[in-house]
This record gives sequence, structure tokens and C-alpha cells, in this order.
Amino acid sequence: MFKQGIYSVRRKKLKELLSDGIVLLLGNVDVPMNYADNTYHFRQDSNFLYYFGLDFQGLAGVIDIDHDNDILFGNDVEIEDIIWMGPQVSLKENAAKVGCSQTEPFKKLFSFISKAISSGRKIHFLPPYRAENKLLLQELLGIHPAKLKDYSSLELVKAVISQREIKGREEIAEIKKACATGYNMHVTAMKMAHPGTWEQTIAGTMEGIANAEGASISFPIILSQHGETLHNHSHSGTLEQGKLMVVDAGAESLSHYASDFTRTTPVGGKFTQQQREIYEIVLAANNHATSIAKAGITYLSAHLSVAEIIASGLKELGLMKGDVKEAVKNGAHALFFPHGLGHMMGLDVHDMEDLGQIYVGYDDEVRPVDQFGTAYLRLGKRLKPGFVITNEPGIYFIPALIDKWKTEKINTDFINFDKLENYRDFGGIRLEDDLLIKEDGCEILGDRIPITPEELDAVVNS
Repeated sequence: MFKQGIYSVRRKKLKELLSDGIVLLLGNVDVPMNYADNTYHFRQDSNFLYYFGLDFQGLAGVIDIDHDNDILFGNDVEIEDIIWMGPQVSLKENAAKVGCSQTEPFKKLFSFISKAISSGRKIHFLPPYRAENKLLLQELLGIHPAKLKDYSSLELVKAVISQREIKGREEIAEIKKACATGYNMHVTAMKMAHPGTWEQTIAGTMEGIANAEGASISFPIILSQHGETLHNHSHSGTLEQGKLMVVDAGAESLSHYASDFTRTTPVGGKFTQQQREIYEIVLAANNHATSIAKAGITYLSAHLSVAEIIASGLKELGLMKGDVKEAVKNGAHALFFPHGLGHMMGLDVHDMEDLGQIYVGYDDEVRPVDQFGTAYLRLGKRLKPGFVITNEPGIYFIPALIDKWKTEKINTDFINFDKLENYRDFGGIRLEDDLLIKEDGCEILGDRIPITPEELDAVVNS
């Protein structure tokens, strides 16, 4: 939790961004794993955390724009709770920590909202993503869960994004804590990258580090020798000499700010010649993105520039042909790089995407590109100082996609399909860093995880 004034200032700024009405922000509640008393680890709603900062269950916040007032709804614990949980801080004391002077029992939220509706007041709420809050909003507002997204406030969505996309110094400090944990997770995985090691052992060890040093992992760990599957959550394999281990993982700080890194490590520490050639292209693409990322450029332009680096490298190897710029214009690079260069990061590993990725990653100036590969770019708009983003180019050899393009004769002017036969079992390579955008460049957040072939070999065999 940050200092009291930070939350008060955030709520004040939100009121200034909206015209009238009230803002209703619901916190999260416990979710059962298999019966009511056995719950998943609690994770507070990120928007509630941003404006009210309190990291426990059963809360709702109201920001009253018309009357310049903030109200926290919740309940103090009863003796039965104290028996199991011990003495707890009162709701009023907790509210004071975030600069909120008015508290009410949770049940009074229903009469408050009912009165607001009958008075014709505008009620701003964000699109819900959890079933419990969808049902609560149905009860409060009388809107069927299937229709809630349609009635959510686009004005509020855009106001929240405009605030949360620019990270304050205190937020960057938290992200750096998550990056430090992510560094330890990845270096530990590299040290374990030896033939005969079970993938689950490495993934479990990494998750243990995240739990020991922070709140948790920031998303389910991707760890696999089948890197051609972009989000491969199966950890069932045993490491084999000559294979590549792709690890995409990050941590949450205790304040729930995220990190997100990817490294590709040769099992045993040494690349084959073929692997190293592809790896060097991806590393060049990653370094190029870092060199050009700064305030004022669009991330769409950075993505396309990186695509040219990848296409140029593959052309030198004889896997692509023709004019590089024309190849990228026609989307030929997407056979090997079928995803976007990166996304926003902060309180969520894909920051604010519950609000609608189209609003987070794009705006009236920069719109999504309707082309395979580039269509998956989550962040395309012009970068601003204070953005925290990921830089994650990759090259993958996906047999099913290769076969489809070859059969349908897609981009045959730019791809040497015959030579691709020698890469069908290659897998994939992805390299990802977290960047803080500044006026004249960017900063790689945290100590850079070992990334050159020489560094990888040294860590694996340390």
C-alpha cells in the first residue's frame, strides 16, 4: 500500500476527468476451489487497488463526482471471524489509510445505489470479469449479466486508462521489485536446464521463488521445449540435450505490480549452429526494439521495424527471399513471428486489458491492423513517458502453419518453403524484456536477465 495521499489524489483526478454521476468500483471476493471454505488465493481487483488500495475481500468503493465525496462500503469482522483470523483493523481505520473518511456497512450499498437510480443519477461502472461481481451488479442495477458490458461506462474506461497508463515513481519502484524476483526465477531456471530434468520441477521451483519473494507469479508459467506453441502451459516433458527451453514467466510484488520476462535457453547451455543462427536474429530484434523505443513513436511502427529485422535475418539464412519491406508489407514475416511485439504492464501483467484491449492499446490515431500476425499486436498507439511495456519478439517454426501456407500458396514470393523442411522440429525462440518509456529512449527495468549465448552458457554451467 502506498501513502494515503496517493489514493486521494488519484480519486480527485478521476472526478476531474468525468462529467457527473457516481463511480462504482467493486472489490473482489474469495472464490472456492472445490468447496466454499477452500478458496483460491485472494487477488484484489486492480482498479479497486489503484483507487482505494485495500487488499482484502468484501469491499466496494463509491466516488461521488457531484458531491466530491468518497465512500467505502464493507463490514467489520464478527467474533466468529476473529476466532479464525485473529483481531482485525476496523473498516474506518483501513479507510483512513487511503484518505477515505466515510464508511458504511456493505448492505447500505443497495439503498445508496437504488436512491441514485431513482434520482436519475449517472452510475459509472467498469466491465466486470468475475461472475460474483456480475451477479452483484445485476442485483444492484437490474442489468442482466450478459448485458453488463454494453452498459458499462466508456467514459470511465477511458478516464481510468488515461491515469493508469502513466506510472508514478512509486509504481515503477514496485515493478522493479517484481523484476528482481523475475530475474531470480529465470536465472534459477537456466541453472536447472540440464538433460534429464523434469519441466515441472523447474516450473515449480520458479513459482516457489515468486511466492517467497513477493505475492505470487503474475500469470501461469509458460515453460516448454515446444516453443512453437506460444502459450504452452504443459510442464510434462523431461529436458533433452539439443532442445530449446522457452520460459515465459513473471512475478507480482506484494503490491501486485507485475513483471514479465521470456528467455530461451539451450538444454545443457550450448546452441547448435542452426539454433544460434535463429537466436542471434531474435536477439538483434529485441535489441533493436529497445534502441528505438521512446516517447513519441507508435509501437505499431516499432513492431513493423522489428519485423523487418526478423525478415532480413531469415533472408540471409535463405528462409525468406525478395524485398524485405515488401515481405513485411504483405505479412510474410508472420509465418515466423505470428504475434505482437508487446503490451502494457503494471498492476496487471497485460495491464488494464479487462477494460478492453482496443482502448488500452489503440486510440483514434492508431487503429489495429487487420493482417495475420500484426492483428495480434496488443499495443500499437503512440508511446508516452511513464508507459511500462514489454518487448518480446520471437521466431517460431509451426509445422501446421507452414503446411497451411505452403498448400494455399500464401506469400510464396517471399518464403523458401523447401528449405523450411530442415526446421520443422526446431521449436521456437522468444526473448522478452520490460521497458520504461522515457522522453529520449527507454530503460530496461531491473537487472537484465542473461541473454547472450555466452551468458547463457556460463549460467547453465555455473
